[in-house]
Amino acid sequence: MPRLTLKHHASALIAACLLSACASTGDLISAPSVRLSNIEMTGIDFSGQTFVLDFDVTNPNPFPLPITAVSYGVDLDGLRFATGETEGGFTIPASGDGRFAISVELNLLKTAPQLMYIVRDGVMRDIPYALTGQLGLGIPLTRPVSFESTGDIRLRASAR
Repeated sequence: MPRLTLKHHASALIAACLLSACASTGDLISAPSVRLSNIEMTGIDFSGQTFVLDFDVTNPNPFPLPITAVSYGVDLDGLRFATGETEGGFTIPASGDGRFAISVELNLLKTAPQLMYIVRDGVMRDIPYALTGQLGLGIPLTRPVSFESTGDIRLRASAR
């Protein structure tokens, strides 16, 4: 049976330290705050409506966050409005702010008739929203970071 030498013990200790560092790398990243800043209806026809959702992001980390993917869920007035995943392809600067937008196509008449009334009323009054999701990071050995926020928002209609 081979004897473990000091060299083997040192190698094992270094490997254990590297593995624990890799496992906790994602824990060293503070989650950015993500806020829904605007919902705008940009198109409407018989098959559905197109909305653009604008998001503000604040990065509390002292290094930039390259965003490779965004998954999200948006509730309006307690009802699920939109969910999805999209590629990111943008970077939030270190200790800074950024924005991104997602285009969403919905058929409010088929998905949830109550949402049609919320969207109609949302042009005239602020409505509560709840936002949840994850940001995939372009940083090796990191897990996606989760976000959630709540607030009130008024919908806008335009002919973008």
